[in-house]
Amino acid sequence: MVTLLIAILTVILGSALCSGSEAALFSVPQIKVRQLAENNARGARTLLKIRENMSRPIATIVILNNIFNIVGSIVVGGIAASVLGDQWLGLFSGALTMAVIIGAEIVPKTIGERYAEPIALVIAAPIAGLTWVMMPLVWLVEKIVSPVTGGKPQMAATSEAEIKLLAQLGQQEGSIEGDEALLILRAFHLNDVTAGDLMTPRVSVTYVHGSATLADARDVIIASPHTRILVIGDSIDEIVGFARKDELLVAIIQGQVDQLLAELSREVRFVPKTVQADKLLTTFQKSREHLAVVVDEYGGTAGVVTLEDVLEELTGEIVDETDKVVDLQKQARERLRTMLSQNQE
Repeated sequence: MVTLLIAILTVILGSALCSGSEAALFSVPQIKVRQLAENNARGARTLLKIRENMSRPIATIVILNNIFNIVGSIVVGGIAASVLGDQWLGLFSGALTMAVIIGAEIVPKTIGERYAEPIALVIAAPIAGLTWVMMPLVWLVEKIVSPVTGGKPQMAATSEAEIKLLAQLGQQEGSIEGDEALLILRAFHLNDVTAGDLMTPRVSVTYVHGSATLADARDVIIASPHTRILVIGDSIDEIVGFARKDELLVAIIQGQVDQLLAELSREVRFVPKTVQADKLLTTFQKSREHLAVVVDEYGGTAGVVTLEDVLEELTGEIVDETDKVVDLQKQARERLRTMLSQNQE
């Protein structure tokens, strides 16, 4: 009878360890494992290697689990038949099956899922060792099942949709602040908008002719709400460059009123309307510039976009004490409608 009890406990405990280990390995997030590995948590680096290539470790666990369940049950059944007799074998088999289902499957898998992180860290090294020991058998199983399973592509650790959902859930649960969640969501929105969506349209752009002098353009310069003013040639579609308003005002104060605006202009960057906001932000950072001219598909000037326009997609509207018009795009649309209605009249 003692031999029978030992055999039963061995089958249930062995199968329970396999089931709980499998559940823990699948339940611990790979991103969490990477974080633990960066913090040099004990067993984290081994666990990370397992999570990055789960097929062989899981195959090892499944093989061991089936050895306990199938071979172990056969051995236990043989011992039970000699100890209890054939008349009790059917009842014993039913009780053993129920014990295996509850004690070796449901309970350990629930525990493994609930305490996935600490369990996975503890079992990582033993699983890695068993995988190495059982490599020939695992390799044979892989060759047998490969025609059916094929080469399953590596799944991404996470996705944009998952990060957005986690940000929203974190805000609802209070683990991150509302403004932090909003910033995360807006960051993903950057590659969904283009320079054409963010730009100040050409009808709202302040510009001066390069052939004009500071004296000629003084009133336009002083009245401009922009810190950078476009310098054009014969038309707004012929951009010479841009000039900083503060530098122009300093030149006026210093009496350089006869100087041509083309001589005070700086080189300007041109970007297509279709360039995405995240790439535009990188362009501004690398070039250390704050303004770019947006051109349409025909090479004409569509408007201008600034670093502030891009940052506002992350932070919302940025308005200072000098801004008389908050939304220049809205103003441009209203101005365009007015011009069209006047032309129709």
